[in-house]
Parts: sequence; structure tokens; C-alpha cells
Amino acid sequence: MKKILTIIPALLFVLQLSAQEKLDMDMLGKIRKEGLENSQVMDIAFHLTDANGPRLTSSPGFFRAANWAKNQLAQWGLVNAALEPWGTFGKGWELKKSYVAMTAPYYRPLIAFPKSWTMGTKGLKNAEVLLIDAKDSTDLVKYEGKLGGKVLILYRADTLKQSFKPDAERYTDEELEKMAKAEPQQQRQFQPGDTAAQRRFREQFQRNRGPMRTLTLLRDMAMKEGAVAILSTSRGQDGTVFVQGGGSYAAGAPENFLDIVLAMEDYLSLQRVVKAGIQVKLDLDVQTEFSNPDSKAYNIVAEIKGTDPKLKDELVMLGGHFDSWHGATGATDNAAGSAVMMEAVRILKALGVKPRRTIRIALWSGEEQGLLGSRAYVKNHFAEVDTATKKWILKPEYDKFSTYFNIDNGTGKIRGIYLQGNEKESDIFRQWFEPFKDLGATTVTISNTGGTDHQSFDGVGLPGFQFIQDPIEYDTRTHHTNMDTYDHLIPADLKQIATIVASFVYNAAMRDDKLPRKPMPEPRVGGFGF
Repeated sequence: MKKILTIIPALLFVLQLSAQEKLDMDMLGKIRKEGLENSQVMDIAFHLTDANGPRLTSSPGFFRAANWAKNQLAQWGLVNAALEPWGTFGKGWELKKSYVAMTAPYYRPLIAFPKSWTMGTKGLKNAEVLLIDAKDSTDLVKYEGKLGGKVLILYRADTLKQSFKPDAERYTDEELEKMAKAEPQQQRQFQPGDTAAQRRFREQFQRNRGPMRTLTLLRDMAMKEGAVAILSTSRGQDGTVFVQGGGSYAAGAPENFLDIVLAMEDYLSLQRVVKAGIQVKLDLDVQTEFSNPDSKAYNIVAEIKGTDPKLKDELVMLGGHFDSWHGATGATDNAAGSAVMMEAVRILKALGVKPRRTIRIALWSGEEQGLLGSRAYVKNHFAEVDTATKKWILKPEYDKFSTYFNIDNGTGKIRGIYLQGNEKESDIFRQWFEPFKDLGATTVTISNTGGTDHQSFDGVGLPGFQFIQDPIEYDTRTHHTNMDTYDHLIPADLKQIATIVASFVYNAAMRDDKLPRKPMPEPRVGGFGF
């Protein structure tokens, strides 16, 4: 009898996992037709990129695109469309002019981008390039008093290595099968600012503590002695420049010294010529402008209101980060994610859906500085940690929340979804993917993925999910680079993403129950987001 009583709960659990989802196949067919045949996703992407430029948080470009998005969502019939303030950010910054060229020993334009939140040159400067060959910070002493009026370049011992792999790729069947068979992982607690790029930065920091201290000290010396600029380079090649921030964006922080990132090929060329004893001069004319007088930052939000009297106050959310870096127009990172989420709600409004739960879209700012917009949103709406008692403070919307879906891995189509260790969702999502098997979306993995805004929800025990996307050339060519432009978007892939997201959002908004949750994590003061 004891053995039977032990087996019965296990069988009930299995039956619960394999419970049939009530899918409205007629509506899913309509979503598929609207999303694949009447898509507006590329027009949305155009307005978020070419038409309004880069979207550095709290910059003029961000506000141009954000106001367009807010107005477009309202035009489609969503309600409560707004730019919702989430807190103090700091300075907006815009690159107004950038001209960098070698003028001696001969003329050659250079591929160069100033880092964000750095000062300009205050007019055209013609300056000699000084090679700084210092093994450590103490070795910089020999350059004291020699930096005034110079452009500084730090010696690099590395060389460019040819790549024999294609930049763009899709997941193979074997790779997807491996994801699907993954074992549950221990939930990792990410630290504030734990984007993929910042994790790489920290790894490099551990390897290069000495060189970074040298660079910091050199910047201080350069500012004090009146140097013109410092030249940097990045891991890219073939003209691809990875360029991000150049220092603090805090409202009261002083302007950061001008730091210009050159294409690797240009950087190594200048270094070789100077090292050979040949005088090198550059023309530099960089104009930057600081803005955002109220120091605030904003997310873009809008809703399709629920219609079921019992469920209309419950929430299904979708989103992606709206901000970008400034080297290009932030097409794959993350106009793609914002455009497909806007297209998903457009599809639902075009079909006149009457969701039982409220559907809320949120497009985040401050993601590139550490998921700031989504973290603040979760604090304001759902949960935070009381710093005195070190206990959770749950907000009224916490119990009303069902799920959040995120897109932020480039232009590649959806191949599946990461469960973030929430095994209770596995069978549900497998059934939701079934109508889209022919579009290549089948994989459900127990694995976690990090570096984007679903973590802000997952960090307080709310179901938040990032879809698996084909990598294409995201990490090799477009992520945080001067190549992140509209022409690197794949229209068919974005149509597929928007269609599948719209169906997932619809299913979540219509099912009888909210999506199941993992146990509430332990509160951590000063940990990820809280």
C-alpha cells in the first residue's frame, strides 16, 4: 500500500506535465498568415535604424526612435502607450562629427569611432602620433612631459590572424539536439551589468589587469598634459570596429578624455610606421554633445487590455531592449528584437484578438549599461529586496504576472526556447511549438541563458524567457560594431520570429492558468538587480 501511495503522486505529476494545451488552431493559422504574408517588420526596423539613427540611452537618437515607437503602438490601437520613467540615468551623448585621417607620411582616411561619453577635439587638430611602449604603469614615467599636443597609441604585440570560418552560421541539428538533451543547471546568480559583452570585458580584465591600469594612468597623464586623444583598437578585423563606452555617464561626472577606436588593420599600420622611426601625423576633428538635462531614462510601454472579467488584470509581457551603441544604427542589437515585438502586437491587433489577460509590451533602455531599464521596471512593478530586513517586498502586480518573452540575440530566426531551469514549462512550450515545426522552431532546453532582460524577471522568480536564435553573424560581425546596420537584418527570419512570438503571447494570454513558476530565489542585497 505504501508503494502504491508513493507511485500515485508521481503518476499525477506525469499526467500534469503531459496535459493537453487548449490551442486555438484557427487563430494560430491567422497569426501565421498575417505574420508571414502581411508583415510590417522591416518597415518598423527601418524606422528604428536608418530613419532615427543610433539609440544610446537618453540620447537624442533614442528619444527620436522611442517617440516614434510609442506613437506607432498607439496608432495600431494599443492603450496606455507611454515613455515610462524608471529612474536617474545621467548624461545623454551624441556624436556630431568625426573625421580622422593620416596626413603624414602620406594621406589616408582611417576607420575610426570615438567611444561614447568622451569629449571632442574642440576643432580640427593636426597632431603627431606618439607610440607608448610601456610594460607596466611604472614604465610610463619615461613619457612624463612628452604627451602635450600628441595623439597616443599604445604598443600591441599581437598580430592580425586570418579567419577561415564563415562569419554567419545557423545551428545544426546536432547542436540543437545537444541543447534539448541538456541536464538541469545550477541557477547562476548574475551580477549587475552582466551583459554578454560585459562578461567578456571582465574576463579580459582578469587577463589584462596590468595593461588596463597602465591605460587608466595614461589617460590621467594625457588629460593633465593636454594630449589630443588616445587611440584604441578592438577584437574585430576586416574593417569591423567594436566600439562601446569611454567612461562614466553619471550626471556630475567630468567629461571623459577622447578615446578613439580604430579598425585593427589601421591601428597596426600606424604602429608599424611610428615604430620604424617615421613621423606620423593625423588630422582629427571630433565633435560630441552631452544632453539629457533631467538625467532620467525611460522605457517604452503599451498594452492590449484583457477582456476576461476574472483574468483581465493578469499580465503577459513581451519585450526586448531598445537602446544601442553608437558605431552604427543598432540593427541586430537590438532593433531586431524591438521590431519583432512591435510586429507581434501589431499582428494581434490586426486580427482583432480579445485576449483574456492583458498583454503588455515593454522596450527597455539602459540594457547595455547592465539591464538597467528592465531591472528598475521589475523593482517598480513586481519585487525588490528590503535592504534593512533582507526580505522580498512584493508589489501588487507580482501575483498577477504570468510570463515575459524576450528577443535579443540578433536577426537569426527562432529555433526554440531556454527554460531557465523551469522544467514545468517544458511540455507546454513543446506543444506551443508544434504548429511551427516546419519553420524550424522545435528545441526546448532546460538550460539557462544570460546577458539580457529576461534575467530581470527570472531573478525575482517570475517566468522570463529568451528564445533560442540562430547566431548568424551576431558575435563575429555585428554585435556592438560599426557593421550593425539595417542591411544585416534577414527579413524572412524576422517574420518568423514575430509570428512565433505572437502565437506564444496569444497562448499565454488565453490559457486557463498562468504559466507555472520556479521557487522564489533567496533575496540578495546588492546581487543581480536587487
